[in-house]
Amino acid sequence: MHVTCTKAIVEATLGWLRQAGQSRRECVALWLGRRGAATIDVMDAYRPEQTAEIDMFHIPPRGMTELHAVLRQRRLMVAAQVHSHPAEAFHSKADDRWAIVRHEGALSLVVPHFASQTTTQDFLSHTKVFRFTATSRWQEIPEAELSRSWLTIT
Repeated sequence: MHVTCTKAIVEATLGWLRQAGQSRRECVALWLGRRGAATIDVMDAYRPEQTAEIDMFHIPPRGMTELHAVLRQRRLMVAAQVHSHPAEAFHSKADDRWAIVRHEGALSLVVPHFASQTTTQDFLSHTKVFRFTATSRWQEIPEAELSRSWLTIT
């Protein structure tokens, strides 16, 4: 399903990623959305409680409990997860292990260089976007396919 997100939500997400990156730590943000007939519209960015190091992040059980409470209260879903890497963007084994979304078509976005070189204007060209397949693998979506089939920033 196609995900739409505003530039304001992207900017808030980048701010969290950059802030954590200043301490040489990865960071994960979750885009919370509402499913429509043909799209999932991202309504808000959410930074869950997390532990992180230079090369991994983890949301502890208490953070997951808080996330589920927010989702229930606001009647939202996790539309995508967005996290930073210290250097190049790819989906690491740690990313696979700690992924929050795991349903077919789920999106996981990886922003390189702790988002220090990424803006809302070049977000999609800097970020690697992966989708969860029916065979339980994270497959990279080519940039040329993103806006047409998977993700639009408005």
